[in-house]
Amino acid sequence: MFLIYEYMERGSLFCNLHNNEDAVELDWAKRVNIVKAMAHALAYLHHDCSPSIIHRDISSNNILLNSKFEAFVADFGTARLLHADSSNRTLLAGTYGYIAPGLPL
Repeated sequence: MFLIYEYMERGSLFCNLHNNEDAVELDWAKRVNIVKAMAHALAYLHHDCSPSIIHRDISSNNILLNSKFEAFVADFGTARLLHADSSNRTLLAGTYGYIAPGLPL
């Protein structure tokens, strides 16, 4: 069995934002499109999947960009399924600084 992924030429959003040459290419229109793509992706995971999927680690390191600066969610290693008929309590997971502010550390 194999997993085949689309190659993301631009790498992570984090790397693009922290490299001065790449950051210049990320104009405001591209950044807004990245935010919109992430909002659509999270809405899909939370509302259109059955059961819903909670990623739990959305950070700039887990947003990958292709050659056209289209954004994709990556690294579902800490993701959990959200079952409607249970409490869904889990251990705290995610990248420090990106964890929901209401959760105790």
